Amino acid sequence: MTTQSAQSRSAVTVRHGSQGALRRENGSVQWRLWSPLQDEVTLVMWRGSEKTSVPMRRDGEYFLHEEDEVEEGLRYAYRLLDGRELPDPASRWQPDGVHRPSAVFSSRGHLWHDRGWRGIRREELIIYELHVGTFTPEGTFDAIIPRLAELRRLGVSALEIMPISQFPGERNWGYDGVHPFAAQNSYGGPQGLARLVDAAHQIGMGVLLDVVYNHLGPEGNYFREFGPYFTDRHRTPWGDAVNYDGPDSDAVRQFVVDNACYWVREFHLDGLRLDAVHAIYDFGARHILAEIQEGVKREAARQDRLVHVIAESDLSDVRLIQPPDRGGFGLDAVWADDFHHSVHALFTGEREGYFVDFGAPEHLAKAYDDVYVYNGRYSPFRRRRHGNSTAGIDRSQFVVCITNHDQIGNRALGDRVKASLPPETQRLACGLMFMSPCIPMLFMGEEYGETRPFPFFCSFGDADLIDAVRRGRREEFAALEFEWGADIPDPQDPATFASARLSWDWPEGSIHEKIRLLYADLLAARRQWAPVHDRDCLRTRLLPASESVEGHAEGAILLIERGKGTGVLGVANLTAAIQPKPELSLFGRELLLSTAQSRYGGPRTTSEIPSRLHPHELAIFGWRGGES
Repeated sequence: MTTQSAQSRSAVTVRHGSQGALRRENGSVQWRLWSPLQDEVTLVMWRGSEKTSVPMRRDGEYFLHEEDEVEEGLRYAYRLLDGRELPDPASRWQPDGVHRPSAVFSSRGHLWHDRGWRGIRREELIIYELHVGTFTPEGTFDAIIPRLAELRRLGVSALEIMPISQFPGERNWGYDGVHPFAAQNSYGGPQGLARLVDAAHQIGMGVLLDVVYNHLGPEGNYFREFGPYFTDRHRTPWGDAVNYDGPDSDAVRQFVVDNACYWVREFHLDGLRLDAVHAIYDFGARHILAEIQEGVKREAARQDRLVHVIAESDLSDVRLIQPPDRGGFGLDAVWADDFHHSVHALFTGEREGYFVDFGAPEHLAKAYDDVYVYNGRYSPFRRRRHGNSTAGIDRSQFVVCITNHDQIGNRALGDRVKASLPPETQRLACGLMFMSPCIPMLFMGEEYGETRPFPFFCSFGDADLIDAVRRGRREEFAALEFEWGADIPDPQDPATFASARLSWDWPEGSIHEKIRLLYADLLAARRQWAPVHDRDCLRTRLLPASESVEGHAEGAILLIERGKGTGVLGVANLTAAIQPKPELSLFGRELLLSTAQSRYGGPRTTSEIPSRLHPHELAIFGWRGGES
């Protein structure tokens, strides 16, 4: 008999707590494993060529063992009654990959230099999303460090790192991780992550981490051998859901809350981005998201610094960020995709999938005014009403972008569609994001118009899984009637991964240099212009486009006003034709910035008030004295 019966388990005392190989204050290491499905577990340790085995002591549903004088990096595994030796589900380090033994790691070995770091206010976040493996040729945490100063000069205040939990092989987006506590070995492991965060803090930059609590990857996932971590009561796009509300779910919840706190406590991270929370199913009295938030805030208070928990969700549901006393989960912020969808559909003309709900200037104006375009309105794509109202909610609780890893990589070719738009349209899209009162997020390379793709890639070892992934990609895009079918990049091919590496190149005088200069100027203005700090005072108005020499110009002129009294006014020509500047009372405002200025590669050569707007130009008017 290798598993306990339900009857015998019910009589066991359960004491939930942290799992893994935990370094205690006296220097010893305690191994702690939740394994209600096993009757016996043996700890196996490797010291050089010597292999030792020690039966673990049972303590309720947990197995324990403690040892003195345990060196960092000691390899260990858990042996089950059937003879298999499996890595630790709560491993802190997998130096040899997902199938091999775990290793003892404690962050106490890192000498931190950020004692005075107190974090970044949510209102000051300028987020830069990056993938460690493709951001540099080396693809490591350490290789990012020399580039931090350049990003800081650009105006970035926080990195957001795509998932780094140990995944199979060396190439992956990160959403197939199977060791939630272990930083990817090919990136430099936990030691490299600590050095990166420490270096970022020393130049005043925060680091957020993308974490995945809605599923685990398919290869190297040994969780089912130890406990009921999953349930077939709910289904996700990746199979059975994580067991947050079924029998024996208390320890699963504790595991996830511990994981969130671990990254904050041991690696001094400034925030977490929770992946696809709409695929987290919890119908218990207290939602797991609220518990994660509470645990992280407790940890942040211990360290006397700010830490932000940000959710990704396609529900357009403000309950995620509403305080608990108003029935919400109390998260700090949420991704708001409607801004991206409005910009993308308007300028590309794409209407496949959920883009059918967007594409008109009115959608963009509503994304400014209400954040959620579908805030209780009928959605043609969903064929039902969708979303709820954001009235009265601070706009710094919403993260907006004009591109991100999903919006590039989930395309058949992983092409950066924004980079294929005319330069004036790229500049306008950037300017529109700048004028939003929400938190802006850039995806790596966007700031200089990177043209290299970001396709989906992986490096699984299971032949059947590799075949399934390839077949799934082909079928997904064939179903959407894309014409690219046979040309879809092979996710398993190392060349697909290599194609995604940033060029990190903006030659002097090139359009890439000029786009980057625009980003830098707009981010500087966002810090310096007092009116854009007033998130409550935003007004938009759409004016019809005028006739042009080329005939009627489809689209509109969008007016965006930020701040009270001496505010700034953005006038955006959403058309591809020259338009007369609307008759506006500027009250002495000057032209502060135009995306069509020659320094950014546009045709505008003066700083005088223009009488007409160039195609896809955003002109921003205000008082020089209104800068702060």
